[in-house]
Amino acid sequence: MFELRDKTVADEILSQLKAAKVKLRFMHVCGTHQETLVRHGLDTVLKKCGVTVSQGPGCPVCVTTAREIEEAIALARRGYTVASFGDMLQVPGKDASLAQVKAQGSDVRMVYSIEDVVNLAKQHPQKQVVFLAVGFETTAPSTAAVIENGPPENFSILSCHRMIPPALQAILRAGELRIDGFIEPGHVSTIIGLKPYQLISRQYHVPQVVAGFEPLDVLMSVWMLVQQVQQGKAAVENEYARAVNAEGNVKAQRVMRQVFAAGDVAWRGFPVIPKSGMFLKPQYAAFDARKRFADDLSVLAGESFPEPQGCLCGAVLRGVCASQECPLFGCQCTPQTPLGPCMVSREGSCRIEFQYQKK
Repeated sequence: MFELRDKTVADEILSQLKAAKVKLRFMHVCGTHQETLVRHGLDTVLKKCGVTVSQGPGCPVCVTTAREIEEAIALARRGYTVASFGDMLQVPGKDASLAQVKAQGSDVRMVYSIEDVVNLAKQHPQKQVVFLAVGFETTAPSTAAVIENGPPENFSILSCHRMIPPALQAILRAGELRIDGFIEPGHVSTIIGLKPYQLISRQYHVPQVVAGFEPLDVLMSVWMLVQQVQQGKAAVENEYARAVNAEGNVKAQRVMRQVFAAGDVAWRGFPVIPKSGMFLKPQYAAFDARKRFADDLSVLAGESFPEPQGCLCGAVLRGVCASQECPLFGCQCTPQTPLGPCMVSREGSCRIEFQYQKK
């Protein structure tokens, strides 16, 4: 709930928005921002002020492709230990999820950090332990630090790490919908700072604001974007100055550059996005599960893994479709019986909409 001071400020922002008489569409790329919008009803309130805020590809579990899920399942079924975060275990694969594969007898572990996986490998030196590494620039430094420091020989990763700025450029290049500005993720921005966004504003003349996660943060970021639009500006502004600085976390950036090379990779709902994936450099190939277990993964060569029939997760992630517009939402597809990752992940738009709107 808003505190009294916050409510007063919020009321003033909403009053100014109504007086501006705008008709604008902004996009954010963060599941936490989506929860703030829906949980507090800000999405509805802002629409009454002429501002639509849609969620883009800001859920790392959601943008991980079906093929990457199948890679992890294939390794688990071949007797290797596969570990990942809880939501990843629930994402449906072609005929099973990692959790279902675990129930069938495979060694699949839920972990809370990559350090848990390293400890698992140390405790079981006779096992090959594979970490399904997902996440954006927020979690990638932890993976990179482990690799740089030399993990156990029986440890490897399936890197599904991705970078946010190339995805923003892909959305703008696709031109599927008009975007008048971006609300940028606070967590990612604490790592990468402001500079990676500046090229986007210059190239596409789109305003951007890095925002925190409280309701007032989101409202203020919307107001800052509206002011930029009214003034004809396309700058990168920082609403979340209490946590984000222009340079970001230079130590985290260094370790990512040391361990990862940028490469082309598909995102769920997107074609291949150039230079958006993080892949282990050749000197760390011994810890690359795709290279170490190439023969085991060759069974997936040539296979395609389409979305479940009727599932619109891809369109939701591109911002061209709202969760409620999916014909499966809330009936065939629920948190108990998810058909797509957007209903699985706590950062997924469908899961958030179901949790708060259905009550």
